[in-house]
Amino acid sequence: MHLALVRHGQTDWNLRGLMQGRTDIPLNATGRAQAAQAARTLDPADWDVVVSSTLGRARETAAILADGLGLPLAGAYEDLVEQDFGDAEGTLVAQIDERWPGREFPGKEPDDEVGPRGARALARISVDQDGARVLAVAHGTLIRHALGELSGHEAHSYPKLDNLSVSRLERADAAWRVLTVGGTSFDEVLPWLRRAGAGDEELVRTA
Repeated sequence: MHLALVRHGQTDWNLRGLMQGRTDIPLNATGRAQAAQAARTLDPADWDVVVSSTLGRARETAAILADGLGLPLAGAYEDLVEQDFGDAEGTLVAQIDERWPGREFPGKEPDDEVGPRGARALARISVDQDGARVLAVAHGTLIRHALGELSGHEAHSYPKLDNLSVSRLERADAAWRVLTVGGTSFDEVLPWLRRAGAGDEELVRTA
């Protein structure tokens, strides 16, 4: 089974640099244009179906992709939604570390629960879409945590993902293998992950 985790299109909160999380902010005009452009870039022959998280920005991105590629739009999965950032949602990302050192926000979903939740979503999709080639639209932090869970690396070691970036996975023998991260081969990203995981703080890019 082949699956791609696709980050949703831009929202006004992305544009303004605000922490978004579970807050259900819609796509803006740029986000819709990004999704339409991605549909023109992706080869419809490579994919069978589009799914998404339940949040509106992901669902609308998925609908635009499905329409542009001529593919069915299937399920929306709660386990694909973004990490809940609690009281930090709506705050400028640039002010986060000053207001909450260590990024321990009141009401935040624990970091160590996000990756396993993403993995559960992929397991559910693999059952619902057995053998299909799936585009799954989700969220930047959720995708990084899911990739970290599957590859055995820390989520914070993964590079920041752009809107409509595509990270490809392959499932064989009941295990997932990461093929690309935001369009870059996993083999090229792996040295970064190892160095960041070893504590090279200059290499760690934050969400």
